[in-house]
Amino acid sequence: MSVEQRARTPWLPPRWFIRLAWYTHRGLYRVCGGRLGLWRPRADGWGALRLTTTGRRTGRRRSVIIGYFEDGPNLVSLAMNGWGPGEPAWWLNLQAHPDASVDLVDGPRLVHGHAAAGDERTRLWARWREIDKNLDAYAARRPSETAVVVLAPRAVEGTTTGR
Repeated sequence: MSVEQRARTPWLPPRWFIRLAWYTHRGLYRVCGGRLGLWRPRADGWGALRLTTTGRRTGRRRSVIIGYFEDGPNLVSLAMNGWGPGEPAWWLNLQAHPDASVDLVDGPRLVHGHAAAGDERTRLWARWREIDKNLDAYAARRPSETAVVVLAPRAVEGTTTGR
């Protein structure tokens, strides 16, 4: 790797540290009964939500805390797996069972997940780039394209959940 490539490649902590941070964040959320660990996105930053999906193999409920921003009524995340290789399990589960639920600071919401494509993906990726200036460099570390995941409000009994 040349000096120029190293200068363009943003630093990431070691994988063990990233995983430790995930476990610590999830543990804090559990210990505090959900009072800590979630936050709303700011104009210049992302928020944190708790996504609960149905396991693609087990059928059991699985939860994870992920970053997001709001795009109208939709919540938008990246299936990035800590910028490591492979798809995150929550994204594989969501592809198999797109109906899920999220817990936000404002309360729970039922959602339907899908991958953004075409112009929608381009627009939402550009918004993530505004939040994280190193987005393209981090994404280049992955062997496959990073999915932009849209969590749209899901209709329930004739009504739409949301705000």
